[in-house]
Amino acid sequence: MNKLNNVRVRFAPSPTGDPHLGAMRTALFNWAFARKNDGKFILRIEDTDRNRLVPGSTENIIEGLKWLNLNYDEGPEVGGDFGPYFQSERKELYLKVVNKLLDEDKAYMCDLSSDELEKIRNDQKSKGLAPGYNGFSRNRPREELEKSKKDGKPVVVRLKVPISGNIQFNDLKRGNLVFDLSKIDDFIILKADGMPTYHLANVVDDSEMKISHVLRGEEWISSTPKHLLIYDFINAKVPEFIHLPLIFGKDKSKLSKRHGANSIIEYKNQGLLPNALLNYLSLLGWSPGNDLEFLNPNDIAKLFEIRGLSTSPSIFDPEKLSWVNGVHIRELNDKKLSEILKEKVKLNSTHDNRYDEDNYLKIASLIKERIKSLNDIYPLIKFFFDYDLPKKELIKCGNLKNSEIKNLIIRLTEDFKLLIENNRIDTQNIEDLLRKNCKELELKVRDYLSLIRNCITGSEISPPLFESIEILGIEETNNRLINCLKLISWMKSNQHVYSQR
Repeated sequence: MNKLNNVRVRFAPSPTGDPHLGAMRTALFNWAFARKNDGKFILRIEDTDRNRLVPGSTENIIEGLKWLNLNYDEGPEVGGDFGPYFQSERKELYLKVVNKLLDEDKAYMCDLSSDELEKIRNDQKSKGLAPGYNGFSRNRPREELEKSKKDGKPVVVRLKVPISGNIQFNDLKRGNLVFDLSKIDDFIILKADGMPTYHLANVVDDSEMKISHVLRGEEWISSTPKHLLIYDFINAKVPEFIHLPLIFGKDKSKLSKRHGANSIIEYKNQGLLPNALLNYLSLLGWSPGNDLEFLNPNDIAKLFEIRGLSTSPSIFDPEKLSWVNGVHIRELNDKKLSEILKEKVKLNSTHDNRYDEDNYLKIASLIKERIKSLNDIYPLIKFFFDYDLPKKELIKCGNLKNSEIKNLIIRLTEDFKLLIENNRIDTQNIEDLLRKNCKELELKVRDYLSLIRNCITGSEISPPLFESIEILGIEETNNRLINCLKLISWMKSNQHVYSQR
């Protein structure tokens, strides 16, 4: 498909909570569409509903976008020719539009209280009618309503919706959609506090910012006829619409935290790579074709097409997300992973200077295939930096007694000293030695190596043993074996006080 000209798209979240998966998927698709067509990606904060604002939400939205590298071309902290990019700072523009609509008799004031509106709805229900605003103030004199406002009564402004006819638009994915105007109330465009509703502010800003395409969730389809009316009444160009499919949990209900769907910031804290999350999000409701599953951001931008979008709901699968993250971790080169590793060590240990660059690279190579999350890193490599004696139940080797285990460990420390003397400290020689001991002592390899692993790492789970010993160094390894010998002796003399840690 040829590139489109003058593409301008926006991501326009409300700062009413932390950014969630659905919101960031919308941001991703808008970003990809812009990049595909050499267009502009705009961030606009829709903060006109002052009662629902959550402190810190805007900051988290921006942090989430930055972490995912969904860099916007215009918006907060960036600027642009169509700012300001906070709707709360554009109030004068909305009031100007509202006053023009009032002057042209396309809108009107209404002073009905919430109690009066509720009474109207209850009366309608009792008569078997669909509840809604009945147009009470539609033909009242403007002067009368201006007086209500001066008297301190809450006054809103409603759009004068045609009482009959149809309105339609072409969704680029779903085709032509038709709506019956008689089923649309005269909806509010300006609240009593002087702030615009979402419907008005959204349309005015999309028009003023010259938005060419609106990519948003399908939950906004029912609002689109209201937006079309406003576009018509203010003589503004209507953008193209693409409504994105919903995201469900595995039980096919609306996605929520109980399905494992967390905020974007939580996923960051859980150790996901940004590219992995983008990869997974891109496949929720879009297909690049050719059964591709592993995508980086450049791939997504290059391959993104409207025709690849689905109209059916997508299913969020946390296990699949974890698998995708593991794939992306394994695709990292050792240099990049070692840099991440060093940051993890720096955050968790005071011994981050223990190893040089080469050893960090070796550690990175050892763990790459064993982690699904960046948060798996430090627990797996902690023993390199901060050693804890193993729990007593880990100091075992088949059915051998403690005295026999002590002899095994003593023999190994002597063997390691010989490796040092002969300058044969490498992975292969370490492996040859340990396997030779197993054979000579007639031990099961699994039992013997597990004992050594547990003694020098303090854990049953670690990177490959032979390579780990080489990185640790024979001297450090022997020190840990000697500490385990002391522990065995202490356990024997203090059985009544030693407890599992």
